[in-house]
Amino acid sequence: MKINIIDLFAGCGGLTDGFVQTGHYNTLASVDWELPTVNTLKKRLITKYDYDFEDVNDKILYFDIQRTDELLYGFDDTTYGKNEGLLNIVNNRNVDLIIGGPPCQAYSIAGRVRDKNGMQDDYRNYLFESYVKMVTSFNPNFFVFENVEGILSAKPGGIPIVDRIKKAFDEIGYEITDNLRKNALFDTSYYNVPQKRKRVIIFGVKKDIRSTKLINSFYSLMKLKKSNEPTSSKIAFENLPKIFPSTDGKHSHKVKLNGVALPKNHEPRMHSKRDIEIFKLLTEDIKNGTNKYLSSKALIQLYKEKTGKESKFHKYHVIREDRPSNTIPAHLYKDGLRHIHPDPNQARSITVREAARLQTFDDDFEFLGSKGDQYKMIGNAVPPKFAKIIAETIFELFSDDKIETKKGLFKKVLEKTY
Repeated sequence: MKINIIDLFAGCGGLTDGFVQTGHYNTLASVDWELPTVNTLKKRLITKYDYDFEDVNDKILYFDIQRTDELLYGFDDTTYGKNEGLLNIVNNRNVDLIIGGPPCQAYSIAGRVRDKNGMQDDYRNYLFESYVKMVTSFNPNFFVFENVEGILSAKPGGIPIVDRIKKAFDEIGYEITDNLRKNALFDTSYYNVPQKRKRVIIFGVKKDIRSTKLINSFYSLMKLKKSNEPTSSKIAFENLPKIFPSTDGKHSHKVKLNGVALPKNHEPRMHSKRDIEIFKLLTEDIKNGTNKYLSSKALIQLYKEKTGKESKFHKYHVIREDRPSNTIPAHLYKDGLRHIHPDPNQARSITVREAARLQTFDDDFEFLGSKGDQYKMIGNAVPPKFAKIIAETIFELFSDDKIETKKGLFKKVLEKTY
């Protein structure tokens, strides 16, 4: 028997992909409000997991989750099309688990630094309320709410957002851990992800005499699965065709295939001659051990020298193969200056495929839309390998032949102490 899930703010399906990979979960429906991500997720489910074409078109919804009544009961919209709504799609089946993470830009520390009001006025601060409404409507046994580390310090309106979230879930009968920073903050580079990516995973359980124990057991199991050393970024660049600066005057870079087929989404960005020179300078500085540009001050000065512009923050970062990559952000769709390929001979920023590998998407995962759309959806995603660990942990908590079913997957939880 599979666990029925709904994925909210699904994006291109990083969470979904990790959960479905386990073979223990059945996706009843997914929702996202960006068309390229929805189309990408649909294609993945059909081509990789043999989901029925018509079924996928019906249950992977392109819609704004803030319009919760229409999302639940149906909509006919000039932008989003027509759909009968989540309640009809679910059709009285039990929803055991809701997963998803509201857009994180309003909570990110980088976003608050860039915004003149520190994202205080950003509507995305309160998108969690739509998530709460969906939990209220479907009454799952559990939920997984994913977000950035910055959510722990965000205070829109002067009130910590985590206090608002805890109160909202408490009022509808769900418990979460009291200490999110201690229990719920994970660095995915210790979970087979070649990228330093800190994320908060809120595991919510419907309140009863077992809920505190289940929450503690979930986090204990997750901590046990943490590796001793982080995963280095080298694996993201192995066995891919090299992309060198071009001399044809028409392209900034060209792929050298040597008889190897070009992987999907591995086309280079266009780079100016100036940027190519900067990339080569920075990568050679590391490779040769000169280390002239390791400090933020040196990088800020380099930016000023090369561009004539002032900046309070350094614009450049070379990915080091001997350590995890820096975080892959949605901002990557604007430029790749902070994600420079480590090879001086290639002198470029990373491709969509390399960004996808750093996020642990399989090479057969095809991203649709413009190149900008592709970078953005990858940066917004949960790494599938990390999602799979979450999914396996939840399943481990409840997998036993003695479990009986009742209005959902679980009536009695196997007594275990971790």
